[in-house]
Amino acid sequence: MSKDSDLEAYKVPPTRTPVSERTTSVPNPVTFLQTVFNYVVDAPVTFVREWIERQQAKNKFYYYHQKFRRVPDLSECLEGDYLCYFEAEAQWRRDRMVDQEIVEIVRERLGACKQREGPNQFQNCAKEMELLAQVTQAYQDKYGDLGVHGNARTCLMKQKHRMMEERKAQANASQ
Repeated sequence: MSKDSDLEAYKVPPTRTPVSERTTSVPNPVTFLQTVFNYVVDAPVTFVREWIERQQAKNKFYYYHQKFRRVPDLSECLEGDYLCYFEAEAQWRRDRMVDQEIVEIVRERLGACKQREGPNQFQNCAKEMELLAQVTQAYQDKYGDLGVHGNARTCLMKQKHRMMEERKAQANASQ
């Protein structure tokens, strides 16, 4: 291969990039529109957003979780006080969700203990198993047999019937 054939195949790029020659004196409309958009829309929006961020940085608000005040139980509501009924129902639903999460957390702790201990799980995780049994029994006593559409009123009635049965059982035991 000769050196001349290589120059023919791979031509050397020009040393200076040529300047584009304008054939018209009218400015490029794309550049003009970009500049107008930047000054009319983007700059004010950016200024406002940065100003708001500076104001928020001055007074930081740490949001962990929403705290609700405790409302009266359904048994404490006056007859015909529908707002109290509604608040008691919402409180009962929040309490039910909290109790569900407690059961789930204890169940996850037991699962982690079983995973960690392996074959010795029955010996080393007995405390977690007992805690899970207590928590699930308490949850079942309070919310069991209510079904999907359970509400505060049916839960209160279930609690009342359970207390009446316990009193009857005590009366029968004392006789």
